Amino acid sequence: MKTEDFDYDLPAEFIAQTPAEPRDHSRLMVLERAAGRISHHRFFEIGQFLRPGDLLVVNETRVFPARFYGSKLPGGGKVELLLLKKLDDLTWECLVGGSGMKPGRKIQVTKGPLAEVVEDLGESRRLVRFAQPIESAFEKAGHVPLPPYIHAYKGDPERYQTVFNRTLGSAAAPTAGLHFTPALLEKLQQQGVGLAKIDLHVGLDTFAPVTEEDPETHHIHKEWCAISSETAQVINQTKQNGGRVVAVGTTTVRTLESAAAHSQNGSLQAWQGETDLYILPGYRFEVVDAMITNFHLPKSTLLMLVSAFAGKETMLNAYEVAKEEGYRFYSFGDAMLLI
Repeated sequence: MKTEDFDYDLPAEFIAQTPAEPRDHSRLMVLERAAGRISHHRFFEIGQFLRPGDLLVVNETRVFPARFYGSKLPGGGKVELLLLKKLDDLTWECLVGGSGMKPGRKIQVTKGPLAEVVEDLGESRRLVRFAQPIESAFEKAGHVPLPPYIHAYKGDPERYQTVFNRTLGSAAAPTAGLHFTPALLEKLQQQGVGLAKIDLHVGLDTFAPVTEEDPETHHIHKEWCAISSETAQVINQTKQNGGRVVAVGTTTVRTLESAAAHSQNGSLQAWQGETDLYILPGYRFEVVDAMITNFHLPKSTLLMLVSAFAGKETMLNAYEVAKEEGYRFYSFGDAMLLI
């Protein structure tokens, strides 16, 4: 297995720059894994493929305004900060855009506190210590960090949040959930489909391509996740009753499978912690029976994950079909249902 096995060509016009409106009018490709059958629908028709007793599991994380702008002190040159991980009340791991950002360099955050680079972590990563908690500047100075391939979007930042978002902590949205509306969720529940929630705080490394020749040598990012005892219980009950666990997004998949790895006696248990679960073809899924996901970047760990679930050749063929049919790719793009 080589990283290049998960490559594909995608002209820029397929990369969605704006979300579908309304949310549930995005397109939906349904891929039946066993038969390799593909059909094309709108997302609001997803109920046709879910059964009473099935359980949707969603990630209720909320994207926080992680991008800040500022100026160097001294000198006044422009700086961009992207918060990645909070280490203590004042210190964050950040991506820092700007030259000369060595330890000791001061930054005046626009409409925010003074900051200082305290450690160079390699490439553009730095540890940055703020003079006061940066959370106090979220509302007046922070910007939602859209993915780097989205250039033109000027709409409502809330459109980059799921309708079930609750727990502040992600640097990127769990985008498979962006297609749901409250009305669609209610309709599915009236149909007998259950709803359960987990948390995984998405990091920007989720967009990073695998650069190693052998994907197994890639060091995957860690992300904090949690599954409650209530959610674990309803998943166990769904399984016992013959229903399917339908994970909404790869973040939910990683959370459920990580919890399974920390559970005992064949029963899913509550768990929280950092996960670096790396799912490649050959992985045996313990919890997830079906998956809702968007179309992922070439050579990404997310494409490898869905290839592990549906088969590499099956998945890459589905991507070629999606291009032929004019599907929109990536965060603001269309969706797939893998059953």
